Amino acid sequence: MTCHYRCGDACFQPVPNESDNEYFGDILRDAKRGSSRRTLLKAIGVTTAVAGTTLATAGAAAADPGKGNPGNGKGHGRGTAFGRPVYDFESTAPVPYATDKVVTPKGFTWKTLVKWGDPIIAGAPAFDFDNQTAAAQEKQFGYNCDYVGLVRNGKSSRGLLVVNNEYTNEDLMFRGYTGASSLTKEQVKIVMAAHGMSVVEVSAKGALWEAQMGARKNRRITPNTDFALTGPAAGSKLVRTKADPTGRKVKGTFANCAGGQTPWGTILSGEENWNGYFNAAQIPADQQAAYKRYGVTGGGRNWESVDPRFATANEPNEVNRFGYIVEIDPTDPTSTPRKHTALGRVKHEGANIQIAKNGHVVAYTGDDERFDYLYKFVSRRKYREGDRRHNMTLLEEGDLYVAKFTGDGMQDGVSDGTGQWLPLVVNGKSKIAGMSVEEVLVWTRLAADKAGATKMDRPEDVEPNPVNGKIYVALTNNTSRTAAQVDEANPRPSNKHGQVMEITEDRGDHTSTTFTWKLVLICGDPSDPTTYFNGYDKSEVSPISCPDNVAFDSKGNLWISTDGNALGNADAFFMTPVSGKEAGHLKQFHTVPHGAESAGPLIVDDKTVFCSIQHPGEVTGATPANPVSLFPYDGTGQPRPSVIQVFRDKA
Repeated sequence: MTCHYRCGDACFQPVPNESDNEYFGDILRDAKRGSSRRTLLKAIGVTTAVAGTTLATAGAAAADPGKGNPGNGKGHGRGTAFGRPVYDFESTAPVPYATDKVVTPKGFTWKTLVKWGDPIIAGAPAFDFDNQTAAAQEKQFGYNCDYVGLVRNGKSSRGLLVVNNEYTNEDLMFRGYTGASSLTKEQVKIVMAAHGMSVVEVSAKGALWEAQMGARKNRRITPNTDFALTGPAAGSKLVRTKADPTGRKVKGTFANCAGGQTPWGTILSGEENWNGYFNAAQIPADQQAAYKRYGVTGGGRNWESVDPRFATANEPNEVNRFGYIVEIDPTDPTSTPRKHTALGRVKHEGANIQIAKNGHVVAYTGDDERFDYLYKFVSRRKYREGDRRHNMTLLEEGDLYVAKFTGDGMQDGVSDGTGQWLPLVVNGKSKIAGMSVEEVLVWTRLAADKAGATKMDRPEDVEPNPVNGKIYVALTNNTSRTAAQVDEANPRPSNKHGQVMEITEDRGDHTSTTFTWKLVLICGDPSDPTTYFNGYDKSEVSPISCPDNVAFDSKGNLWISTDGNALGNADAFFMTPVSGKEAGHLKQFHTVPHGAESAGPLIVDDKTVFCSIQHPGEVTGATPANPVSLFPYDGTGQPRPSVIQVFRDKA
């Protein structure tokens, strides 16, 4: 059910990347340096042999987590780099996927912060599941929440909560739903209004936060909100439509997944699975390759019944106006959000910012697709402390790169190596033969194919660590990778569980075009020999599967949320130090209810953990008449995606 609604069953469709970019590059180079056949088999054959047994061992571990496996509470404290009040916690045990509750560590509790349908805009009615209207939903908190950001001054007890509302599930929103074509026009408008982003004023007393309904700066951003298109591709013939012959004014955003906060107080949001929203019954002859590469090949979600731009036969360029990094200013509810073409157009998970030593702003982004790529943008102009107006232009112009990874050989038992940022656009000029700047930025996947980027296992959230300056990448999974397609950066075929990569820019310069990398976490059951926990004793770590989003606390500890646990356990939220003797000591923090995903983690003042509970109860066969989850247990009798907060009992 989740696959159907969120990404149009992407993992069951043909892989969009049909380029011939190398898989074996680093292994072959290793062979030329004289590695033994045994080493090569370790890199390829052994992982192939083990992969077939991973599921069986994982099932055993899930059923009995106590035998030297986590969840047993080992390593409580033990001289870790993190400190009270949040991080000194006892690991929670894995719980079965069908467990319909939030399980927190001993001494912690949780509370809902804001729920789908809450009347956040002044004048909005209270949520009524059986009497929904589009007018109400446009003023109510949106549906499936993902990224969570908090904009405020320093550690003020007041701020603006910004949340992505990624997608909807009509099976769970409406009684009697039988398919997209069965929706009334009003219901289609309700669905559209539930997408986008929500901005809510919040205030705190100690560690406990409260959403302020009807506050002045509360806002909904939906598929009907006016946006400005910025950067070199704005105005291009590729983004012009009948409704917008200028190619500079776009209606709306949707499929917003992860995000990030800029140093100047705005929020960045990634448009991810936008391709599934268009009825592509007719594909323009001059864009067939691009449509196919982006997976714009389906029947859409019936939005064209109320807005003809969602049928490619009516507006063939409308698809080219989605897939960007969106920037909004939550402090001004009248401001016009922007889509930045300079960062390229892919299925963006999100974007996060690092200010380089020389003052340039660097944005890291991932393209969430099997065998797709990792990107970096470097601003042309430099950041100016305190000059917000100037800084809000920094993502409009700059250089765009895509990553290529090379392994150093598996003799050391660690997946690591060096890398290059391959240029796509530099100094306002295309570096891809036969493609203009506008084509590179609108058809970025095609450009990256030509550049020779490394095919990755679904690069999702990419974030700089604010303490050590290194970059951490969540690579969720890729069951389509074969044994002939493994490389040191993607070391397992049929990769069900994913990995986390650490990137160190050369000389600590984030504008550098070279870097080193290491897989600090190769996920799965710790008893599986193909897993790796940064060298830590695997008898003391928690099992983890499908890392999705990452976050950091003030000590630089890495927090990870998961999406689609392939071990049979509930999705969860984890923490691990990235340096010192506790590096790799992964501990499970809290788990989420039946059918739900743990998303949008945010650590607030080392006191409170914000987390989106996305798609609770989203299990095939579930309906409003037969829900499998009642989260957040508010008496409505229906599951409601929500943002929760976890804190110590004495908050």
